[in-house]
Amino acid sequence: MKERIDSVDPARLERVAAAPRLRARPVDGHKGLFGRVLVVGGSEGMLGAPSLAGAAALRMGSGLVQLAVPRSILQACLTLTPELIGMALGKASGKDALLVAAEKADAIVVGPGMGRSSEAHARVVCLVRLDKPMVLDADALNILSEEKRWPSFFKARAVLTPHPGEMGRLNKLMGRGPDVPTDDEGRIELATTASRAFGQVIVLKGHRTVVADGRRVYVNDTGDSTLSKAGAGDVLSGIIGCLLGQTVEPFEAAMIGVRLHGLAGEIAGKKWGRRGALARDVIEAIPEAARQENNECRNSNDESMTKSESRISQTANLLIRYSSFVIRHCAVHRTPILFNMMYPITHTAARAAIDRKMAIASIVV
Repeated sequence: MKERIDSVDPARLERVAAAPRLRARPVDGHKGLFGRVLVVGGSEGMLGAPSLAGAAALRMGSGLVQLAVPRSILQACLTLTPELIGMALGKASGKDALLVAAEKADAIVVGPGMGRSSEAHARVVCLVRLDKPMVLDADALNILSEEKRWPSFFKARAVLTPHPGEMGRLNKLMGRGPDVPTDDEGRIELATTASRAFGQVIVLKGHRTVVADGRRVYVNDTGDSTLSKAGAGDVLSGIIGCLLGQTVEPFEAAMIGVRLHGLAGEIAGKKWGRRGALARDVIEAIPEAARQENNECRNSNDESMTKSESRISQTANLLIRYSSFVIRHCAVHRTPILFNMMYPITHTAARAAIDRKMAIASIVV
């Protein structure tokens, strides 16, 4: 990249102190409302990475997640997480089929376990031409770093998630050396410079992960060495991919993602120990991290019931129990006339009470 941007003034950056809250999840929502994510990656010996990214997106709340991986590993990937759907990629780049899947997706995660083959390179070049929300991680970043300059055909609205090694390789596209600072201010300067140079959101991973969009910066304060294991970055990619698929703006998606990822790591570390927790344990901790962050348990807009809803629920519950009693009584005492009189009244009243407030989860028939 010929233009070099080396004049980031930290005083002029907007420092974001706190990540936004997760959006409320409608009680009556269906999977079509919660985003379709496509994960493109995987290679021989690296089938875990795309599977972890896909599973993390599902745990974060995506309605549907599709894996596009080489045919030879697809069955194994789907065995690891059967809730995923699959797309087999051949030795050729499979450009047409991949583009069809990409167009159907609300967001795309590119790179986990992808490798740097010529087919992988062709897929990355093909996908970044799309005007789609996208997460670029791992080998997708390594492939881009091999270019002479940042691609002029890059159209994706992307979040780039480099660790220090990948960031060091991307540095040459900005005319910089491979060194990556370890102090907060140095990392902020580098992430902001990269964001301005590439025109994308940068998530510079590490202790106190930095999120920058060229104008704003957020330094995360969650997470610990639980996340210092293979696969943790793939989990983060899946989390952010889910949020992008739910139309969260890229900078906000990155902030929310890194914060919840850190919290999930802390939760997994407390359960299994920082030494022993695995990336899959971090995935299992995502729902609890979301609950803690948004205090979702019964007092958020997502699942709370108002007092009137609670009264309706209790009334419906009593009516349904009474109708069940009528049925049992009539069956034991063989009184079909009483059954014909009482059952329609009690059952209809109960169902009407339920329908007024959709599905009241506490009802027990």
